[in-house]
Amino acid sequence: MKRKRIVVKIGSSSLTNDKGEIDQDMFNDHIRAVAALRNGGHEVLLVSSGAVAAGFSKLGYSTRPVTLKGRQAAAAVGQGLLIQSYINKFSEFSIVPAQILLTRDDFTNRIRYRNAYATIKELLERKILPIINENDTVSVRELTFGDNDMLSALVSGFVHADQLIILTDINGLYDANPRDNPNAKKLDSLEGISDEMLVFTEGSGSKVGTGGMRSKLLAAKTALSVGVPVFIGKGKGTNKLLEILAGKGDGTYISNEIQTPVNISQQWIAMHSESSGKLYVDKGAEEAILFKSSNLLPAGIFKVNGSFQKGDIVEVFGTNGLIGKGEVTYSSNDLLDVIGKRSDERKKRASAAQVEVIHRDKWVKI
Repeated sequence: MKRKRIVVKIGSSSLTNDKGEIDQDMFNDHIRAVAALRNGGHEVLLVSSGAVAAGFSKLGYSTRPVTLKGRQAAAAVGQGLLIQSYINKFSEFSIVPAQILLTRDDFTNRIRYRNAYATIKELLERKILPIINENDTVSVRELTFGDNDMLSALVSGFVHADQLIILTDINGLYDANPRDNPNAKKLDSLEGISDEMLVFTEGSGSKVGTGGMRSKLLAAKTALSVGVPVFIGKGKGTNKLLEILAGKGDGTYISNEIQTPVNISQQWIAMHSESSGKLYVDKGAEEAILFKSSNLLPAGIFKVNGSFQKGDIVEVFGTNGLIGKGEVTYSSNDLLDVIGKRSDERKKRASAAQVEVIHRDKWVKI
């Protein structure tokens, strides 16, 4: 089998028992499966939930805390227990784990986003196993990634993973709720995620996790948008992850025929950036950037709104509304100066310099 880069997401329901403690049988099963995947020559990144679920009983809670401060305190206790267990168990297979704790701000901040990518890349090159979790202890809002499902999708995108495997306590997606309907039919494969599927899975979840099937579908939709196919399901045994890669997993495979990898600059622009201004382009420029993969040149812009600097992100509007976002190579003042010239002067300057306003590698279609 061709060597692949795999992101494996393990949810709380697949890692802990009903009391909130790490289930050693399930935990060891995951360890052996990840080790087998690595021994098969594949690169692996592990996105692991379980910190809150592992920690809340140590604080005296009988069930998972519902307050933010309660979850943060449980995570502070549980994260240490969780990573220490991983270190101890993976040492039996001569695998060295590295803990990475991320928040939403690590994605919206461009410098931190690039630093996270560089760190993970270095770890993989040195054969270290990154174990990634949301940094629940310092989160100032609700757990925004949704039981790490969205986090695993974002990570799989920026490391250009070949596969995202989301392990859960249900063996994939069904056309009805299998807990209520014995005739529900399992869906072995899907081509994309529809809005109807997201509505259908509203409210599904488990006792110890924050994310239900809907959060997994949202994560799958995000992963597909950046070119990463997804598996959602369960498995047991040392070879379960290898079987999933071979197309024999007990779950649902989700792909998209037109999925193509998206570079990290484009991913950040599309999913994490805030716009500082707006550009309005004529029909010729719109067609060039949408259908011919051309750069956006000054000559195609007829209106500028907002105040922005070189390197900022702006929205681009065409004849029928918003068409995309991109990183500009001009400040708003410089761009206004260029497009404010008389038509013949603007053409002459554009012809001489041909400095693009937005390069196609730093542009995303909306």
